[in-house]
Amino acid sequence: MPTNIEQGQLAAFLGIDVGTSGIRAIVIDAGCHVLASSMQALPTPAQPQPQYVEQQPAIWWHTLQTVLTRLTKQFDFKRIVSVSLDATSGTVLLLNQQGQPLTTGLMYNDQRAAQFVEKIKRVAPENSPTRAATSGLAKILWLVEHHPLTEAAYIAHQADWLAGQLTQQFHQTDSNNALKTGYDPINKQWPGWLPELGIQPAQLPQVTAAGTPLCKLDKAIVQQFGFNVQAQFVSGTTDSTAALLATGADQVGDAVTSLGSTLVLKIISDKAVFSNAEGIYSQPFGKRWLVGGASNSGGAVLRHYFSDAQMAELEAQLHPAKSTGLNYYPLLQTGERFPDNNPQQTPCLTPRPDNDAVFFQAMLESISKIEQRGYQKLQQCGAPKPKRLFSVGGGTVNKAWTKIRNQLLNIPMQDTLNNHAAFGTALLAKQGYDSQKQK
Repeated sequence: MPTNIEQGQLAAFLGIDVGTSGIRAIVIDAGCHVLASSMQALPTPAQPQPQYVEQQPAIWWHTLQTVLTRLTKQFDFKRIVSVSLDATSGTVLLLNQQGQPLTTGLMYNDQRAAQFVEKIKRVAPENSPTRAATSGLAKILWLVEHHPLTEAAYIAHQADWLAGQLTQQFHQTDSNNALKTGYDPINKQWPGWLPELGIQPAQLPQVTAAGTPLCKLDKAIVQQFGFNVQAQFVSGTTDSTAALLATGADQVGDAVTSLGSTLVLKIISDKAVFSNAEGIYSQPFGKRWLVGGASNSGGAVLRHYFSDAQMAELEAQLHPAKSTGLNYYPLLQTGERFPDNNPQQTPCLTPRPDNDAVFFQAMLESISKIEQRGYQKLQQCGAPKPKRLFSVGGGTVNKAWTKIRNQLLNIPMQDTLNNHAAFGTALLAKQGYDSQKQK
């Protein structure tokens, strides 16, 4: 490896964000300036039946390769010294010993595993985030029932499998992705009650903290994309945590709302908070914690009714200062995770006015009310009061929505360092590289 890259003068860091609707990659330099970026939408699959939300792992990998190939046309990958990747939280699949998928990926909002919640409740702690139909653990139990877990099969999260495609190391995960599968972030271990559910430690991935250097990239990947031969893979995180990292939020009381396909709230806290009834969980964040929850409401509901172009056109017709008076609960299907963990929560988008702009504004107001109640619930359960609010995701481009939210929340809004989760993952890649240099 050239000396100047060893010294960090030309070093670059690649962050990959695997979201619900697309994959984005961003390259930054040592000064955290964006050098290149690329994005590709994921196809929207037809779902086999209600409550089922799944994707084909092969499509994830094909889309990621497309993104990286495009990026190579913008940037010399020989400068990239570390790579990290985030993906959707609670999305799981089963692999064989060679890392080949044995199942589809059951997505974060798949609710087919509701029947296993009672079984989990019998052994899991009261406020464990596994005690929900959409938890990674519940979906794993469903997968195991339909695809018996032999000694030759392994449990993986979406991020683990894609990291394995880059490294050929498929049995590593991070403490954020592992949380909803049952990982104990307080004691930093898989809990002893998992075998009571038929899951053995050998079938679970090894867990490291986000930002931990793990291994070099696979030689075939180095050759395919022209990576630096010394480039290392750094343990990643979930997409919403990466989005928080990208904002620049770093103080207790800093809150981040992700206005993506779903509505995700997180706040930096000096203590962990768990409340299963409200769908509240905590993830390690260095020496602090990220306390938050994720609603099933959000941009995916908006896109069900309007295209991006239609929403941009309707924005000019909105009147944020004048409420529509309509009280909706925007969901695509029955079931909510946060601020109330309620599998029976039904969608409500009626009555629908004749004017599309009024209908659109009413949905924005209703999602904003879910956000407002979410921060209230977080505080009631022991999280700090929000002092500064950062916003990320596609919804931030709608200035009228920002005004609606600002009126409701009454929290000082801050500009973000960057609006893309891939930037946060690139910061993790840089963190891992910097930590190795200091040893």
